[in-house]
Amino acid sequence: MTAATSQPPTSPLAPPLLDAQGRRMTYLRLSITDRCNFRCTYCSPASWGGKKDLLDAAELERITSVFASMGIRRVRLTGGEPLIRPDILEVSRRIAALPGIQHLAITSNASHLAALAVPLREAGVTQLNLSLDTLSPETFRRISKQGDFAAVLRGIDAAAAAGFSSLKLNAVVVRDVNDAEVPALVEYAHARGITPRFIELMPFGQGTPVPTAELVSRLRAAGLPLEPEPEDTADAATSVTSGPARYWRAPGGRVGFISPLTQNFCGGCNRVRVASNGDLRSCLGGRAQAPLHQLIRGGATDTELAVAIRRALGDKPEGHRFTEPGNGATLLTMMGIGG
Repeated sequence: MTAATSQPPTSPLAPPLLDAQGRRMTYLRLSITDRCNFRCTYCSPASWGGKKDLLDAAELERITSVFASMGIRRVRLTGGEPLIRPDILEVSRRIAALPGIQHLAITSNASHLAALAVPLREAGVTQLNLSLDTLSPETFRRISKQGDFAAVLRGIDAAAAAGFSSLKLNAVVVRDVNDAEVPALVEYAHARGITPRFIELMPFGQGTPVPTAELVSRLRAAGLPLEPEPEDTADAATSVTSGPARYWRAPGGRVGFISPLTQNFCGGCNRVRVASNGDLRSCLGGRAQAPLHQLIRGGATDTELAVAIRRALGDKPEGHRFTEPGNGATLLTMMGIGG
């Protein structure tokens, strides 16, 4: 147990974690590796070599416990591909058991899920976001460059059978690559009880994005009636708000859209990111960081970690400003940021 449990109510650990805009942070995206067994064009360039000195399981637990003491209630393990870590089950168990953590999710490419789906659920993981951009083996190879397409499909089926409280299927849509497959991906996901979500390509990788409004029109033209849900609708499976996704209702289930370019989602941001080497990054498109790993390895107390976290969040911008030229944001690969 860390020192966080013994801090007095007046310590920096006690007040809610707010950013510079007064938004309350309740969601931690925690990268546990920046390595991946795929090389997707929109995420991981071939030149990406990865960071060194990744956080170990105990350090990941300690950082999360400090965030939990400041009001973080939801944690998502990201990467890279988090399931390639040999200690993924230990990391999951440690974080799921922390006081205050209500939801533990993982984002994965599903290639290791056939063997890990049930053990992950038993370790305390409640939600999975699985990446699948195409149902075509040839297009999969074009996008991912490497990886086992059949293993991905087996992993998705294993996850659907494992009893997670929430399953989502994320597809990054790239014009003239996989945009024609959007209706088929909706059908595939709904047939397995999974919510499909389509993501506008962000300015990190190769290709041309397809605006959400165009995708909605295409789905309706393909015969899928879509009706928008209110933006503040809570996810019934998790009892938490839907975050950057906007959901539409269809006969087979929900369909989600994440639109960072055409429908800026920053106004209600409730999240903070920690990279796999322990660098806190307050915004996906900003510069503000805090080297939490250096503080931990330098003997910092939990209170000192909390002060550093609050200081970094004090510089969190109102929005990402990806579309504004010369805004000064440091655009790293998604692998480098942690998703």
